[in-house]
Amino acid sequence: MTKNILLIGVGGQGTITASKVLTLGLVEAGYDVKMSEIHGMSQRGGSVVSQVRYGDKIESPVIEPGTADIVVAFEKMEALRGLEYLREGGLIVVNDQEIESVPIQMGKFDYPADVIEILESKARTIVVEAEKLAGELGNKRVTNMILLGTIIKGMELESIDWAKILKENTKAGFLDINLEAIEAGKKQLA
Repeated sequence: MTKNILLIGVGGQGTITASKVLTLGLVEAGYDVKMSEIHGMSQRGGSVVSQVRYGDKIESPVIEPGTADIVVAFEKMEALRGLEYLREGGLIVVNDQEIESVPIQMGKFDYPADVIEILESKARTIVVEAEKLAGELGNKRVTNMILLGTIIKGMELESIDWAKILKENTKAGFLDINLEAIEAGKKQLA
């Protein structure tokens, strides 16, 4: 059975790093995995979208609207952009963080005040204060690993050896904090 995960955020939040670690773990577990990513002016705070599909045999990396099992949004307004991809009965995990886009900074639009309410009216929604949790762990750069932990728990992927994946694919000095962050993320879905 094919599973679909959409990760969506803003450039600089580590969305692509989280999706690459996720993909490596899924491959290690024996799944056929396809990943695609879109960097929309990501270096300037634009949207970053990563689609990860896994199962026995995956033909395409593209997630069609209405088919994602889980949407993980690294920023609240990006969650609204990803909502159309969520399947009925799917889960949306949203980082409770606001990053103003350039049009909002220029005063052309207002940041919507009711993003969480909109999401909750459309789908099962878990709000994670990932940036706050990362600060409590002592490194705000692990926000992405906290959100990765929610995917691991939400998609029942705890049996994968994430410590091995991280050890082989991240800087040595960050292994422990990344593992702590993943554990903190898993607890958000307990």
